[in-house]
Amino acid sequence: MTPAPVTITIGGATAMRRVLQDLTTEFSRQHPDVLFVLHGGGSTLGEETVRRGEIDLAASTLLPPDASASVPTPVGDEALVRTPIGLDGLAIVIHPSNVVAALSLVQLRDIFEGRVLDWQALGSDAGEILLVSREDGSGSRILFETRVMDKERVSLTAVVMPTSADVVAYVAKNPAAIGYVSRGEVAEWIDGDLPANGAGATPTAVATPATPPVRVVRVEELMPTVDVLRSQQYALTQPLYLISHGPVGGRVRQFIDFVLSPAGQAIVSRYHASIR
Repeated sequence: MTPAPVTITIGGATAMRRVLQDLTTEFSRQHPDVLFVLHGGGSTLGEETVRRGEIDLAASTLLPPDASASVPTPVGDEALVRTPIGLDGLAIVIHPSNVVAALSLVQLRDIFEGRVLDWQALGSDAGEILLVSREDGSGSRILFETRVMDKERVSLTAVVMPTSADVVAYVAKNPAAIGYVSRGEVAEWIDGDLPANGAGATPTAVATPATPPVRVVRVEELMPTVDVLRSQQYALTQPLYLISHGPVGGRVRQFIDFVLSPAGQAIVSRYHASIR
């Protein structure tokens, strides 16, 4: 008897776009009765919509509320079940023609606050710095503002993009630009990651151009490689979660179990650091 069709809706972090596309494609290949609907919108929106029961799973990079900080738990959060599936890192990207190789957290803050206005101050002739940031509600933006900006604001001159893919496309066309993206968008261009068939392998389905459209720079002398993320040395590391509103069963539970299986974690490791 043919199983009844099942639709699973996932929304939230665009940082998880590529890995979720691969995970859901493989799960649907194994279970042809399952159809996935993927929405973006950012981690904050994903958590809000799963809290309201409007989607089956939220994709999120947001850390759970810190109980030790005496901050009230948002209404509904006590029912959220967070399943970690991997580790991501924010990659700082610039145009390939820009010669800057590394930046410190202080330099990044000075750049995005607008204190440093020209690449010449950092040893490059790329010209006046063009800032590229993410939209409100983005988990990547929240991490960047927390770990890099501290209490300072990103300059109002920054161009705001809705996804990491859009940041990459914009920086690729503007030699003076700098932005931050999920390493999942640039995994195949991170110097020092593992070669093909290793944990940080470039997915065979992804065509890697001879000349990368952007270049990833070191932060505090470290690249967001798989090994560095796993060791928690990289300053801009963030978790990847699948979040449900309460315990789940059926195909949704099977999908989460698949993501945590060796086959699922191998897919995660194409773009991020796996946790198993």
